[in-house]
Amino acid sequence: MGPSGSGKSTLMNIIGLLDKPDEGFVSFNDENISELSLNQQTNFRRENIGFIFQFYNLVGNLTVRENILSGSYLTKNPLDSKEIMDDLALTEHADKFPYQLSGGQQQRCAIGRALAKNPKLLLCDEPTGALDYNSAKDVLCLLEKINRRYNTTILIISHNTAIGDMSHKMIRLRDGYIEDFKVNQDLLSASEIEW
Repeated sequence: MGPSGSGKSTLMNIIGLLDKPDEGFVSFNDENISELSLNQQTNFRRENIGFIFQFYNLVGNLTVRENILSGSYLTKNPLDSKEIMDDLALTEHADKFPYQLSGGQQQRCAIGRALAKNPKLLLCDEPTGALDYNSAKDVLCLLEKINRRYNTTILIISHNTAIGDMSHKMIRLRDGYIEDFKVNQDLLSASEIEW
């Protein structure tokens, strides 16, 4: 969490090996991944990290099924795309193109593409920022389900402070520094949070 310009996206890009830190390092399962070569970083991202972007970044001339399958091709151990589409309530939209979908459906497709890789870490940059309230709640419930079902660690960057109530840990940034760190002892489910 944090205001615009606080360093949230920069931190996510560093964790996702898209940017290098000015100092310090990134550790993943006790391994310093900051010093990997570019090829090693690419392979590490491919095998371990999924990205969900605020504005979906779907491939416009691919169907829902094809967008999701594109994530499967990036890893050795993909999840079943049919199961993912079922979980995301996208099966009936499998042959539609992104322009034929609502914002919530497009975001679910983007989640499916990232999830198809079977990542250990899912990085979400404002996953509800472009959605209406009900679609945003649906996406948060879905992320919660992914965390439980697939044991996927999820890092969510958001301006929405209510998301902190469903998060195991919350970090608040200001001007590139950690302003507050909290372990949440009283977790609410995604369906319970209000904003």
